[in-house]
Amino acid sequence: MKYILALTGALCLAMQTLPAAAIDFPSKPVRMVVPFPAGGTADVLPRILADKLRHRFPAGVVVENKPGAGGNIGAEFVFRAEADGHTLLVSPPGPIAINQSLYAKLSYDAKKWVPVTVIATVPNVLAVSPKLPVKTVQEFIAYAKANPGKLSFASQGNGSTSHLTASLFQSLTGIQMTHIPYRGTAPALTDLMGGQVDLFFDNLGVSMQLHKGEKIRILAVADAKRSAALPSVPSFAEAGLPGMQAVTWFAVVAPPGTPAAVVQTLNSAIVEALKLPDVQAQFAELGVEIMGNTPEEMSRFVRDETARWQKIIKAANVTVE
Repeated sequence: MKYILALTGALCLAMQTLPAAAIDFPSKPVRMVVPFPAGGTADVLPRILADKLRHRFPAGVVVENKPGAGGNIGAEFVFRAEADGHTLLVSPPGPIAINQSLYAKLSYDAKKWVPVTVIATVPNVLAVSPKLPVKTVQEFIAYAKANPGKLSFASQGNGSTSHLTASLFQSLTGIQMTHIPYRGTAPALTDLMGGQVDLFFDNLGVSMQLHKGEKIRILAVADAKRSAALPSVPSFAEAGLPGMQAVTWFAVVAPPGTPAAVVQTLNSAIVEALKLPDVQAQFAELGVEIMGNTPEEMSRFVRDETARWQKIIKAANVTVE
């Protein structure tokens, strides 16, 4: 009896020392904040996940779009949210690994994000308007050089991976183009299909279906190899530009101070969902490669990616006001 009482007392003391969030989580709906508009891969992937996470989080899982300022508006919202695991940022690299190298001042500190997991990676691709008279990278480069300064490229916004990938392309080829920033992927693709802009370095996700439907034309994949989802399209390395590599990824982070126990619960739930056959099938249809790493692995991954994108920004001399 004395042993049982002592054990009970120890357990009670341990429970008292745990953060309330670690005990109560989840006690309300989990909000997955996407800092970009609906319609792009950054929005589609969290919605696929949210549908599968609801059985683990009975109070609900809600995806909210808070776009603007290259992802900084949504990022600030999450950064200042209560650190209890109920408000998460689900985002491409911008607010996690890029914007601190682009903007002179941010309203949040990207170094203080609490990593949960990297959901997936997907290569960027060179997509052109069907109105453009080119069908290969070589033809595109020749056309661009024959028409200096006349081509325009869309991006998901200033400082986005599409913007930086286009800047990298310009620095490698010596081609000068006009940048037209949009508020996300969907409006950029709409104007690309309509011929209002000439090209767009989008990620493969949503663009692939438009390419297959002949509404846009993908000329190359910005990766070391071809994409298994689009095997007929060459990599830039095959096209003679081995330095043209730009892979986008999508990750989940929590506000600073989020308890480790809560992070582990979130990580386990998300990784479990990523292993579901129907989730894997949906991601594969988008040309997306699932990752689902641990918080520790994500921390190392983000550190390396931050350094990689910083080099691209400096090499291409990209600045954002």
